[in-house]
Amino acid sequence: MADFVLELADKVAGVGVRTSYADKVQVGGTEIVPVALGAYGFGGGAGKDDEQGEGSGGGGGGWSVPLGAYISRGGDVRFEPNVLGLLIVAIPLVAATGKALKIVIRALKR
Repeated sequence: MADFVLELADKVAGVGVRTSYADKVQVGGTEIVPVALGAYGFGGGAGKDDEQGEGSGGGGGGWSVPLGAYISRGGDVRFEPNVLGLLIVAIPLVAATGKALKIVIRALKR
């Protein structure tokens, strides 16, 4: 099992940038580089019980939210956001920041 986990870690080590930035696409003389926020995780375990036998397990998962694209036209590069994707990312961030501020303000009032 340990060999499997090390082998899996070696395979996914270079995935980070490819998760966030896709390959360039040419559309009508315009270069487009899609941008996303992504995360993934893997886990595994093993155990040995003489009475029940041997056990092992593993799993993984991930997600990706498209944030927009870098668009290059005639030497000019700009970022065009995907508004829905940015809202999906921003809402939890704003909620967590508000909750943290609430805790800090209450602590400062005491």
